[in-house]
Amino acid sequence: MKLASLREGRDGRLVVVSDDLAWYADAAHLCPTLQAALDDWDRVAPMLELLATDLRNEAIPRARFHEHDAAAPLPRAYQWADGSAYVNHVALVRQARGAELPESYWQDPLLYQGGSDSFLGPRDAIALADEGWDADFEAEVVVVTGDVPQGTTRDDALGLIRLVGLTNDVSLRGLIAGEVAKGFGFFQSKPASSFSPVFVTPQSLGDWWQDGRLDRRLMVERNGEPFGRAEAGVDMTFDFGALIAHAARTRRLGAGTIIGSGTVSNRDADGGPGRPIAEGGLGYSCIAEQRAVETLRGGAATTPFLRRGDTVRIWAEDDRHHTLFGAIEQVVE
Repeated sequence: MKLASLREGRDGRLVVVSDDLAWYADAAHLCPTLQAALDDWDRVAPMLELLATDLRNEAIPRARFHEHDAAAPLPRAYQWADGSAYVNHVALVRQARGAELPESYWQDPLLYQGGSDSFLGPRDAIALADEGWDADFEAEVVVVTGDVPQGTTRDDALGLIRLVGLTNDVSLRGLIAGEVAKGFGFFQSKPASSFSPVFVTPQSLGDWWQDGRLDRRLMVERNGEPFGRAEAGVDMTFDFGALIAHAARTRRLGAGTIIGSGTVSNRDADGGPGRPIAEGGLGYSCIAEQRAVETLRGGAATTPFLRRGDTVRIWAEDDRHHTLFGAIEQVVE
């Protein structure tokens, strides 16, 4: 089952989307918003599944689904916590600036709590007031949870994942160092994130959802050129069950909590840093990682951060090269 929110009010209007993302059926008569559905998931989800079946069989009224009409599936959420599950990414960025990676990073997940009061839709522009802030995209996988009890285990957490999707977690690299140096985390350096047009139930992903990991390539283009083809199911140190359990160690999580994987990152086949696509590698899911590899290999970074007019496209495909979640397509303004 694939769910989306069309632009309407602050929280959108819930629709069920066909598997090929071509059609939608209005679900407002069952539940007005996705957040309302998540709040009452055990009752509402079976009705939404029936609606999805009727849509598949063309047994109900339907309308064309256009991704540019979609808001973020959750235009605002009660909680957005982003992890750094691909420790390879953290290791490379720290190594490039001469910082040691603590051994604990391989044992205990990193999470930061981001702003969730206003998310960008999949076609909304990235508003960049100052190019000197060094804007970067970060292509990630996300999950949406139901209610998670405090102290839940990793295995139990996997059963509380309601939906899976993608995000572009924009970072302003030029502001991060100053904020982190204060010892109090990100704020100004983390503007609004954007999300894929649809979120999908784990059951609908079938074998592409394995042990809390999305077993698909995360495709990234910058200005129409291939930038990343990282395998999301590979080199993920902490699966989503582990991330959710970590977040719920000292508090419960409300239905509709979004948990991010952090930048998807792969090692090269020889175990070293990944290579650019132009050199036969899988590329990168953010600019900072490419710049880190350039620094390690050549002594200096050469790839520029985002500038006004640049475009970013992020998506994942099924075996027939159709998008699973739709595509995030943004221009920097």
